[in-house]
Amino acid sequence: MIKQTAWAVIAVFITWSILDFLIHGVLLQQTYMDTASLWRPESEMKMGLMSLVTFIIGICFVCTYSFLVAPKSLASGIKLGVIWGVAAGASMGFGSYCYMPIPVSLAWSWFFGALIEMTVAGVIVGLLIKSPAESAV
Repeated sequence: MIKQTAWAVIAVFITWSILDFLIHGVLLQQTYMDTASLWRPESEMKMGLMSLVTFIIGICFVCTYSFLVAPKSLASGIKLGVIWGVAAGASMGFGSYCYMPIPVSLAWSWFFGALIEMTVAGVIVGLLIKSPAESAV
């Protein structure tokens, strides 16, 4: 199961990196340009740190499923993803909206972006990580 967990961490990290680029680099690009005064200039952004943070969150998500969720199934993975997605989305979207002058549309975008990313991660872990008895069959 450790090998399945490691592959799932890699798959989740790559998937989240792609989705982050699509959501933040493409879909929300104009919104970020319209609110440029709120963000660091691109040359000062800490993209290496952001990748590390994404990797650590991926490890935590995958390990939560791998070591704490039973039974291992696609449905269990999706449920975990939705729960994490609502928590992360509320925190990132509306938690930020509470103290930053971001448009409410950006708060909703961050909420749904996190929900989508976490749900997709749930699909990944549900497909890649099987119970030890299932893997042996």
